[in-house]
Amino acid sequence: MNRRLAALLVPALLAVPGCTATAPERPATSAGRAERPSPFADCAALTRPPGPSPSGSAAPSGSAAPAGSAPGASTGAAAEPTPAAGAALLPALTLTCFTGGAPVALRDVRGPAVINLWASWCPPCRKELPAFQRLSERTTGRLQVLGVNSRDTRTAAQAIGEDFGIRFPVLFDQGEALQRELRRNGIPLTLLVDAQGRVRHVDASGALDDARLAALVRRHLGMEVPA
Repeated sequence: MNRRLAALLVPALLAVPGCTATAPERPATSAGRAERPSPFADCAALTRPPGPSPSGSAAPSGSAAPAGSAPGASTGAAAEPTPAAGAALLPALTLTCFTGGAPVALRDVRGPAVINLWASWCPPCRKELPAFQRLSERTTGRLQVLGVNSRDTRTAAQAIGEDFGIRFPVLFDQGEALQRELRRNGIPLTLLVDAQGRVRHVDASGALDDARLAALVRRHLGMEVPA
């Protein structure tokens, strides 16, 4: 009887939009995987305004803008929206970068930015991560896309990054400090942050796809995302 009840409950739990903080530890998927180079980018660029990559490669056609330009300054982009009433700055937290190096103060992150809170044990997080990678590629030089890995093991997070080809920078928040500051229990969470570091919107609607992400960026940051 207990086995039958458990079998009925598991699909129901996976169907909810977000994952709560009561997460199991996920073991490493293969021996020695944690020793591999991190798939994620380093975090040094997060505290510089979005702009062309250091290699000088051009951003995709229709998405490039001069460094320091306001959102919407590039061709085809919408005008920057009016400041949201009561929009707050990012929490005054400092988190470690997954790849090492100097810790990153969230308020030093130069917007506009999209910040995704995720964990390897969260099914909707895994489902939406590739859409954030595509968003990062489509908005090169205009938008910072970064992840915050929450209450996870480094080995499990790295395995997800390798499996899904995630290359944007990721901060490590094992103690859920950012979730506590935002007073949110579940993940995934997506923060849309303007060029002044103000949080314009926090989305907790579940796994986002390309169309919904583009709509959120357009609505709250005034920026068009190329298809």
